[in-house]
Amino acid sequence: MNPVALLTPTYRHDLELCRLLCESVDRHVTSFSTHYLLVPDADASLFAPLASARRVVLPSSWFLPVWLRPMPRLMRRKRRQFWWSLRAWPVSGWHIQQILKIAACIELPSERYCILDSDIVFFRDIDLSRFEAPNPVPLLTRSNEVTANTPRHARWVETSHRLLGLPAPSLPADDFIGHIMFWDQEAVRALAARIEATAGVSWAQALCRVREFSEYMLYGTFVRHEESFSRAHVAVSGTPCVGHRDEAVLDERGLRELLSGASQDEVAFALACCPDIPVAAIRAALKDDERAYWRARTTNVLKELLALC
Repeated sequence: MNPVALLTPTYRHDLELCRLLCESVDRHVTSFSTHYLLVPDADASLFAPLASARRVVLPSSWFLPVWLRPMPRLMRRKRRQFWWSLRAWPVSGWHIQQILKIAACIELPSERYCILDSDIVFFRDIDLSRFEAPNPVPLLTRSNEVTANTPRHARWVETSHRLLGLPAPSLPADDFIGHIMFWDQEAVRALAARIEATAGVSWAQALCRVREFSEYMLYGTFVRHEESFSRAHVAVSGTPCVGHRDEAVLDERGLRELLSGASQDEVAFALACCPDIPVAAIRAALKDDERAYWRARTTNVLKELLALC
């Protein structure tokens, strides 16, 4: 047995969202080993109450290089924390969370990881046993979705190729970014080694120097171009996270419609689609959706039984 571990980098301003994520994991997610919360050292006490028999709160200093240090709070900009070093330009908390994902996957003991940002909420049951080794790892692949009209993603594609020593890419290119992502530890370690061989410095230092990078684009690009790891992955067009195609922010009614319209394979949603809805209202919507779901299931079972009579 090689159960998947859950991995969530987070910080104090996402505490209530992370609490909601943890509640939903405890209610709906099975067949995982440990849920790791990676938090800034100064925030560890805030997240300590979320620890449990299967959830561990770990300070980010365990995984970050010693030369990368957080700036004083007085130097924050728009509540954003920055880290500095003498080896690269300062990087933001957004960069640090990406670096933490890679470092934790390298150093923690599991073979497979399911990466969950703190704004993910599960509303249906999901069994992660089918993602255990030696089963193939799902690799989200949105074919040819990176174009000149998505300049930020295009820069991330170009950076990924440069860091991995690959020829300059052409557009359109595949996009590997999404929610509820699965990584293989051996592939992540090989990815880090490739960056170091190409850049001539540690992989973390190389990322801090370029800054324009995406951890998921890096992983997807590496796996697709490395045959041994490509065979261990299977391309998928979506994730278990319900899609929200419209750019408009959802209100409470829109969230309820999103939940009720989810397919059988969609078991979670990202709170980025409804940032203005209070957490209490989200909890209420989840409870109502669960009641409606089980009423519908009970009705269907009764109909099947009556049909057999």
